[in-house]
Amino acid sequence: MTPNLHESHSSLWRVFLTAYTTITEKIERDLATADLPPLTWYDVLWTLEQAPEHRLRLHELAEKILLSRSNLTRLLDRLETAGLICRERCPNDRRGAYAVLTEAGIAMRQRMWPFYAEGISKYFTAHLSPEEVTVMHQALERVLKV
Repeated sequence: MTPNLHESHSSLWRVFLTAYTTITEKIERDLATADLPPLTWYDVLWTLEQAPEHRLRLHELAEKILLSRSNLTRLLDRLETAGLICRERCPNDRRGAYAVLTEAGIAMRQRMWPFYAEGISKYFTAHLSPEEVTVMHQALERVLKV
């Protein structure tokens, strides 16, 4: 059974996806111009920085950043090669491992943030009134609770 999606809802969904894609592409371009890594790197670094002891089990990290385990493994390989994270074996589960943020990882996340924040402002929030920000935030919070 296919639900009947109202045309305005379908249009909103399309605009939402297009805006997200366009904005993230512009921010990615700004990061690349500054010779900085992509947003996926930032997401991992920020997530680990927020975690207790700057470490998470790999499956926990995959859930928090919404990547498949195989994509996460490749991304962590690149981050580890760059010295931004390291992997540590879980002492009570020989198959388990932690991703651990390094000092270089913290420094990189801090270098990236001004470009990311500028992009959020320039490409997104500068075009919204304070009231629109509030309404969008409340609406998206409700959607996330589903």
